[in-house]
Amino acid sequence: MKRFCSIILALLLITIAVSAQQPYVPSKENLKNRELFQDMKFGVFIHWGIYSMMADGEWILNNKNIHHEEYAKLAEGFYPSKFSAVKWVSDVKAAGAKYICITSRHHDGFSMFGTKQSTYNIVDATPFKRDIIKELADECHKQGIRLHFYYSLLDWGRSDYYPIGKTGQGVGRTEHGNWGDYHRFMLNQLTELLTQYGEIGAIWFDGQWDQPEDFDWRMREIYDHIHRIQPGCMVINNHHLAPVEGEDGQTFEKDLPGQNQSGFSATATIGQLPLETCETMNHTWGYSITDRDYKSEKGLIHYLIKAAGNNANLLMNVGPRPNGEFPDIAVERYNAMGEWLKTYGETIYGTRGGFIPPQEWGVTTQKGNKLYVHILNLKEKDIYLPLNGKKIKSAKSFIDKKPVSFIMEGTGAKLTFGTIPDDIDFVVELELR
Repeated sequence: MKRFCSIILALLLITIAVSAQQPYVPSKENLKNRELFQDMKFGVFIHWGIYSMMADGEWILNNKNIHHEEYAKLAEGFYPSKFSAVKWVSDVKAAGAKYICITSRHHDGFSMFGTKQSTYNIVDATPFKRDIIKELADECHKQGIRLHFYYSLLDWGRSDYYPIGKTGQGVGRTEHGNWGDYHRFMLNQLTELLTQYGEIGAIWFDGQWDQPEDFDWRMREIYDHIHRIQPGCMVINNHHLAPVEGEDGQTFEKDLPGQNQSGFSATATIGQLPLETCETMNHTWGYSITDRDYKSEKGLIHYLIKAAGNNANLLMNVGPRPNGEFPDIAVERYNAMGEWLKTYGETIYGTRGGFIPPQEWGVTTQKGNKLYVHILNLKEKDIYLPLNGKKIKSAKSFIDKKPVSFIMEGTGAKLTFGTIPDDIDFVVELELR
């Protein structure tokens, strides 16, 4: 009998290994969700956890080398009395955003949902005793906002996150557990997130960069696990590398695709998957009581436009206060973006990056035979558009529909303006033939 069981186990392991080597073929639901993801164009990132109580960003456990057991005591005082899923989702809708990505578990290891895999979670370890992820999921489904879950691959507190990576080395971990246990823990938590909170648009991973590039995360097993439970759920991994088998989208941290101003994207070759840029309003992801250096309304609107012109979504972050409220400045900035989108949304939602690459004066977005020319920084009274031989049927200002003067030159066209536009975004609508 033991021999028979051993043979069955061996065959099962072989089957799993062979299955893992099969090329990933996205389901019809997944391909549909990729299109929907690209159409949405704008999402709100939410970094929130017990770290918000210390009001110094989400990396404070690592940055201050706090002992992880002492840090865990924060949970005993975490009571976000002002948290309202209705208010959050309403603010997101007012911003014109179409999806939310929230930290279900960050690098500190604290789970913001009612997991059964550990008592270190918002339901069991805090006096709040409420599953905020469940409340948020219910409200998102009610108000028509897609929900994505950020999930950390690394953990600064668990002993079975071993070998210890590049970060979290000074937080007092001395016990060394088994990596297989940690891998099972992650799979079990992902199962909970994908079976208890309704339809999930994406699982957004972070932390793979914590280990050497040749470290075996067994990510394909994790990706296949997600797709088995919810075939339509996208997998996005913030690993700062080119996309790999099993992923459904590519994100760029604090960078537009193809740029490397943040230093994170040196090896992040742009792939063929839907693209996203994640960025902060100020300088921190988690709540910081001293960081009031927020980007201007104009700067944020320009970032949204530039992301769309680079064929990417913008995932703009907010770090809620420990009481559960979005900072007032963040709400003001989101509202400004929402007001702009009420007027210009047609030139952003449902578009793809225009065939004219980004220029010094701005970018283009495209929908069918319409090309939207977003003029953000014009220094002359005319611009030349390389149209690759396409012809302009009509050219007009998007807002007042007044004709815009143009002449065809070679394989392109020159647009001429009476005065240099000084709008936040002067949009010219071209109908091509």
